[in-house]
Order: sequence, then structure tokens, then C-alpha cells
Amino acid sequence: MYYVPYYRNDNMLLAQISKAINGESSAIACYARLAELAPTEAEKARILEIRLDEIEHLQKFIAIYVSLTGTQPTVQISPDCPSEYFAGIDYAFNDEQNTVEFYSQVADQANDPYIKEAFRRAATDEQRHAVWFLYYLTMHKSKTSFENSPLTK
Repeated sequence: MYYVPYYRNDNMLLAQISKAINGESSAIACYARLAELAPTEAEKARILEIRLDEIEHLQKFIAIYVSLTGTQPTVQISPDCPSEYFAGIDYAFNDEQNTVEFYSQVADQANDPYIKEAFRRAATDEQRHAVWFLYYLTMHKSKTSFENSPLTK
């Protein structure tokens, strides 16, 4: 039995859920790399916590996809995650911000209350993640600017 049978033919919703699954899978892989590159244990721990949120989103989106289609999704992981920490958190910040907008649109368009709430909750989490990445960007940029300042020489 499928969760919401009347969605079975909604190709747009399925495409959006597939995009979300691929995005979450890519974020999980990227954040594992960023955590290894993190300059402090506190940053590493926070990035791994964010990664756990992404795993929860992925599991929920896969469950929705399976309930609508009766099949497992095909996952594609993006290779776009930078291999340098500062570039990686900049990438993560922008990705999280774009994801907030995307998930909010999916939630607004969804008719099913479970799907609507799943995407709305994920959008809230993504915004919180973006704030953390922005904090790390700002902190490292400020530190670099201070170290390169003529006042410190």
C-alpha cells in the first residue's frame, strides 16, 4: 500500500523529491569531508551534527519517495564539494541557502500535510545550518583579515 496514491502520477513532485534526495546525499558526503578538514574539534563536531540532520532528511525523503512510487530512488552524488576547508564552508553556506528556498517552495506546493511538513521542517533545519556555515565563514575571514592587517605587523 502506498502512502498517498493520488500523488503517483505527479511527476513534478517526484522530480522535486528526487532532487532533494540527491542534494541530501551530496551534502552528507561533502560534510564528511569538511568535518575531516575542520581546524577545530568544535567545528568538526558541529559539521558532523549538521550531517546527522542531513541523514534524517534523506531517510524521510526516501521514505516519501518509496511510499509514492513503490520503488527505491536512484541516488546521484554531486562531486562539486571543494577539497579546501574555507572554500567548502562557502560552498556549504550557499548550498544550504539555496536549499531553504527550494524546500520552502516544495512545501508550499505540496497538498499532502505529511510531505508539506517534512519539507517545511527540513527548510528550517537548512536555514539553521546556513547560519552555522556563515558563522564559520565570518570567523575565518575575520581571523585572516586580522592576521593580514598592517596593525598586526
